[in-house]
Amino acid sequence: MTRSAAALASDVALLLSAGMGKRMRPLTATRPKPLVRVAGKALIDYSLDKLTEAGVTRAVVNVHFMADQLQAHLAGRQTPAIAISDETDALLETGGGMVRATPLIAADPFFCLNTDVIWLDGPTNAFAALSQAWDPAKMDALLLLVGHKQAHNYTGMGDFHLDSAGKISRRKPGRVAPFIYTGIQIVSQRLLREAPDGAFSTGVLWDRAIDEGRLYGLSHTGEWYEVGTPAMIAPTEAALTGH
Repeated sequence: MTRSAAALASDVALLLSAGMGKRMRPLTATRPKPLVRVAGKALIDYSLDKLTEAGVTRAVVNVHFMADQLQAHLAGRQTPAIAISDETDALLETGGGMVRATPLIAADPFFCLNTDVIWLDGPTNAFAALSQAWDPAKMDALLLLVGHKQAHNYTGMGDFHLDSAGKISRRKPGRVAPFIYTGIQIVSQRLLREAPDGAFSTGVLWDRAIDEGRLYGLSHTGEWYEVGTPAMIAPTEAALTGH
């Protein structure tokens, strides 16, 4: 099953924005990481603007660290329509945050994004590309991946391999893998079934999906910028602005 380029698989996205931003210190001493500015714009607004451009109408944003600042910033946006998933009582990590937000998402599937990345699309925007490739009959999640040459500021060894059918396997310890997770995915509610209680990483659910042959990847055709530390901001700004 594939979809036309114009059709999105979902009109809802979850933005994972509750982290402490420790790698971004000292900038996160006074603000949450999603409000760190790159080329004059808050990190989270890059993701929200991309969602709006693609036609996603609703966004759920989870909050924990300096939640009041982030909520005040988001109150100034008109699109997409934003709901807040409150995690101020406990930091739940990525997987726990997804589970907490589920009642607000009310969609199957839904997009899920980290908010410390910026990307430039290729011929098709990321959400349309994921939607075209999405097949709920065989997938629990479809991750947008990027090759090392397109992964700017990234210095790691990669995350995943893809087979000829697009199924994902993890990098072996001590080895290099050709694909890096962009922080963007489309997720079925099936992935969240029987999830652990409390705080846990989405990786727990991904590993189960890998074992079941239901975790897939799609190669991003544009450029991708990791913006996880202060040192990554200037080169990203230079790339975005051309100087």
